[in-house]
Amino acid sequence: MSQEPNAELRDFLRSRRAKITPDQAGLPRQPGGRRVPGLRREEVAQLAGVSVDYYIRLERGRHSHVSESVLDALARALRLNDLERSHLFQIARPSRARPRSLPPQRLRPGLQLMVDTLIDVPVVVVGRRLDVLASNRLARALYTDFDALPATNRNMAWLIFLDEKVRALFADWEENARGTVAALRLYAGRQPHDPVLAELVA
Repeated sequence: MSQEPNAELRDFLRSRRAKITPDQAGLPRQPGGRRVPGLRREEVAQLAGVSVDYYIRLERGRHSHVSESVLDALARALRLNDLERSHLFQIARPSRARPRSLPPQRLRPGLQLMVDTLIDVPVVVVGRRLDVLASNRLARALYTDFDALPATNRNMAWLIFLDEKVRALFADWEENARGTVAALRLYAGRQPHDPVLAELVA
């Protein structure tokens, strides 16, 4: 039976390869134009110290046993930051687990007490999927009354993308949105079969 390609790994490697120029990677300039905006597959393979054939199989999502040393080399070649590197490791080794709901997260009483006693700064405690677990009065005045929202909307990703009032609070909304997506991707790499995450993204 042929293995299904790892589409997430394929798309991630392609997108990161397209973002890096040969100059950024320290490669010598070649005469003539280039047909791709970033690095060629052969150049990534060269920088990572793997064969071109091996890298092509990886980028097509058709390699299921990728060593840590190869992933490290790819992260260096593609100049990934810490978050991107963690995401690469997660998606290169997908879980075989079946979808399952995780138990709801709860704040320890001591942490809840600390949140309630902080009155000079807005405090929002988020859990997995960026769910809002707790907030103090100043945070509720600044963002929204989290407790009054339906449970599915009590989530910072949902608010940042779909609540106009929250969206207007950010001087650089696009940068914040990119960070939010990156955080959800990181969580998705750890819990790829979480049905609540799938519902949130949908």
